[in-house]
Amino acid sequence: MTTTYLWTPPAVPSLPVRGKSERAPVNRLFFVGRNYHAHAVEMGRPVDKSVESPFYFTKSPSTLVESGATVSYPAETKNYHHEMELVVVIGAAGFRVKRADAASLIYGYACGLDMTRRDLQLVARDKGRPWDLGKDVEQSSVVSEIVPMTGTVLESGALALSVNGQTCQSSDLDKLIWNIPELIEDLSKFYHLQPGDLIFTGTPEGVGPLQPGDHIEGSVAGVGTISLTVGPAD
Repeated sequence: MTTTYLWTPPAVPSLPVRGKSERAPVNRLFFVGRNYHAHAVEMGRPVDKSVESPFYFTKSPSTLVESGATVSYPAETKNYHHEMELVVVIGAAGFRVKRADAASLIYGYACGLDMTRRDLQLVARDKGRPWDLGKDVEQSSVVSEIVPMTGTVLESGALALSVNGQTCQSSDLDKLIWNIPELIEDLSKFYHLQPGDLIFTGTPEGVGPLQPGDHIEGSVAGVGTISLTVGPAD
């Protein structure tokens, strides 16, 4: 029997894949908080890995935007920030994955931007509230094409972001507090990871505010580039 709906269901979110005509359907968006020491200090929340575990937040897949887009300056904020990240693309199911087996879940990588209403995030953080209004923002999960690297663990590589040609973020993947196998091992304790899950691995220091008209360009060595233009507010 054919299912009918009261209104048209949203399209399946997906991303282009380098070298392939098929697109990759996207399932869930996981984000790792404070995974570079310098950024944790920048945010006033240093991390001690010896006594802490990774923490995560999620965004709706409807926030997904492809690299090269122009997005509206979001509503109800005066402090809209960029955060440049490496994105791990999960390509196989896994639950309670051992660290030594984490690579078997990796399909590939992409560049990502975690766009943030920083003022709303900090208000929520300081009041012990969820971060949704600051993080789960429309058009806030920007991702480049996916580069297939099945089973490959990236341990190093320059990561950078510029705004209007001025470098703002510059670091290396070897500065991740929790590396990619550690993240997959930990996250898979809480979720049955599935193909199409994306893990944004955290941003380095240098995050900062944007204005309408700003143009962002970012890169991760060995993965690719990403770009975004901030348009006027709706």
